[in-house]
Amino acid sequence: MHCLQREPELSRSEEFKRHANSEKVIQTNLKILGMEGDRELQFLLQGGDLLKVRSSSWKKTRFYRLKEDFNTMWHESKKTFRRKQTFSLGDISAVRLGRQSEGLRKNTEEHVEDRCFSIAFKGHRKNLDLMASSEEEAKMWVKSLDKMLLSLNNLSHQQKTEHWIYSCMRKADKNNDDKLSESELKDFLRLINIEVDDDYAEELFKQCDSSKSGYLSGEEIEHFYDLLTRREEIGVIYGEYAKTKGYMSPDNLVDFLMKEQREKATLADAHSIIEKYEPDEKAKQNKLLSKDGFLMYLHHPEALVLNPDHRELYQDMSQPLSHYFISSSHNTYLMEDQLKGPSSTEAYIKALLKGCRCVELDCWDGSDDEPMIYHGYTLTSQILFKDAIKAIKEYAFKTSEYPVIISLENHCSVEQQEVMAHHLSSILGSALVTSPLGEGMPKEFPSPEVSEGEVPDQGKRLNKLEVMYAPDDEAADDTDVTEEEESNDEEEEEEKNKKKKLKLAKSLSDMVIYCKSVHFHGFEDARNNLSFYEMSSFKEGKAMELAEESANAYIHHNVEKLSRIYPAGSRTNSSNYNPVPLWNAGCQIVALNFQTTCPDMDVNQGRFLVNGKTGYILKPPYMRDVNTEFDPITLTRGDWLKHKTLHVMIISAQQLPKVNNSKSSILDPLVKLEVLGVPADNAEKETNHMENNGFNPTWNENFQFDVFVPDLAMVRFAVEDYDSTSSNEFVGQYTLPFNSLKMGYRHVPLLNKNGDLLPSAGLFVHIMIVDAE
Repeated sequence: MHCLQREPELSRSEEFKRHANSEKVIQTNLKILGMEGDRELQFLLQGGDLLKVRSSSWKKTRFYRLKEDFNTMWHESKKTFRRKQTFSLGDISAVRLGRQSEGLRKNTEEHVEDRCFSIAFKGHRKNLDLMASSEEEAKMWVKSLDKMLLSLNNLSHQQKTEHWIYSCMRKADKNNDDKLSESELKDFLRLINIEVDDDYAEELFKQCDSSKSGYLSGEEIEHFYDLLTRREEIGVIYGEYAKTKGYMSPDNLVDFLMKEQREKATLADAHSIIEKYEPDEKAKQNKLLSKDGFLMYLHHPEALVLNPDHRELYQDMSQPLSHYFISSSHNTYLMEDQLKGPSSTEAYIKALLKGCRCVELDCWDGSDDEPMIYHGYTLTSQILFKDAIKAIKEYAFKTSEYPVIISLENHCSVEQQEVMAHHLSSILGSALVTSPLGEGMPKEFPSPEVSEGEVPDQGKRLNKLEVMYAPDDEAADDTDVTEEEESNDEEEEEEKNKKKKLKLAKSLSDMVIYCKSVHFHGFEDARNNLSFYEMSSFKEGKAMELAEESANAYIHHNVEKLSRIYPAGSRTNSSNYNPVPLWNAGCQIVALNFQTTCPDMDVNQGRFLVNGKTGYILKPPYMRDVNTEFDPITLTRGDWLKHKTLHVMIISAQQLPKVNNSKSSILDPLVKLEVLGVPADNAEKETNHMENNGFNPTWNENFQFDVFVPDLAMVRFAVEDYDSTSSNEFVGQYTLPFNSLKMGYRHVPLLNKNGDLLPSAGLFVHIMIVDAE
């Protein structure tokens, strides 16, 4: 394909200078990232024309290329004052070959399938739908972007830091002379989130300007970089254990791991760490660990605050489904609010890739006899039922191999229910559960392990499952069932709904095996009259009431049966509720609006962060026992009481992002530390704020928490930008189960509001957990 560069025209000398400078930047970044000679990277740097598709009538050729920072895609715009001509590779969630997006399926013909690809972004940003001139070129774009994303994600912490700082230096060096003047130095410090007074900036500049030339270049910039990235707190810790000629020997390292990190460590472990993380070849040959190697080890995932054993699948997956907390989504089809927000198959993809194991489909009659999905009686957009099922089929088991429950809210006519049944059967095929697993009438739910790769339906059913095993004359079906609103709290509403009848297609009814929707009439009625597979849905208000007033009865109910909780209809902005009290009551399917960023969603992500991100977390033994006396409110004595004292020192933070991009915006960060669990464990504390330093603030503040039921407790680290006149602004957070904390000196990664990792940013803390006296 013929490539044309369409950036603003330059004079010949300016073009030559720009090209030379560009090559220098490229070579430096190639060295930092270790990607010299990479064919796919060169393809992206060269760039090319692609057809941008917005609608059936808006398809325009645009030039795309990777900028010299290796992190930004530039594309031309025909709009005179268009400012947003770039997007970051870090904002991309996936690159998909073919007509996989709704836009490409709707606005292009089938015969161009092989030339199409789409770029899906994190958060709420719309897909970028593109078409290349040939199948080979489309594949090359997808392969190159995928490779670049993988390379950036796999960079070491040191490489990420060097790359980011170098990119900021390039921005500060306005005349591109590879030198930093004192004013450019101040600009650079602001770019990396540090505000310093003029005296300090002048002192720092003079300290580095050994040539007395009035600018920094070459080794002077390296010296400045070393001063900037020096971690004094790491030096102090390292100095305590570096007893062998200023280095850590294997014996010194074992002492550190056992005394500070509370890990069982051997000399073999120490040798392995030195071999893996020591950057200095001479030190490595002498079996010694330098301070740089020590820091690289502390940044590695196996040394972070999350227990690396819990990152993988570590729980028993052979228990019945009712014994697990299940990652669950409400109104899964929505990208934004439930009044006028867009519906999209992309929302299902995003939820499933986050490990969601229960997705919701609100089904209504559509035109051309095709059922649609949308939020009824609102202005939300619509998607085809079959497209949602195709997306579920494609992405159900990308993140987790364990079962995905399809929750059907059925408002369709019998005729279109038949179409729904056909799509479910033909698209999902053998993955769809259409009969009980095993032989004979089951007495309990199958386990996640037994039902790997399966998709059970949750919805209304004409009769009980037992009729499948009854003689034909006893298995007669009615053609309609009571149409009940989920969890009606008022008796008059219940009576009104009893009179309403929903015609139900037998073919769709027969697909509901393990999750038959039924109305809840109290725990005693459920115990006496409901089979294990008959599942009730509870509006959040009713569920919270039961969790507070009848917690032990709720826990008993949830030992054998499933409970689904969903947000109140009054949450028109698709906000969320706190899921913790409902997990405390043993509720499994606590459905949240995955499209909404909020602390409640952060906690949900933290709950399902462990166990291999399977979307299934095994409940503690006392929540799986039909005779349990556990009550999270009263906390009578029992196996659940394991009183611990949590000591946390918030030491420092590194490379916190700005909350807005204005040049003068500098963070005043503080750290909030929160424990969430049973009511007795809920607590929150915070550090003082540090003025004008988001790059390397230091606190050294200690906190202590009492935790009575550690099995159910979560710990949340949150960084905020302090504001004395209004609410603090969110910077980043990380939430994890209390039992997954590692002790000792640990780095805590930080996630942005969308739950994605903030590159290079993090906290440095010290954690100690002891048995309370």
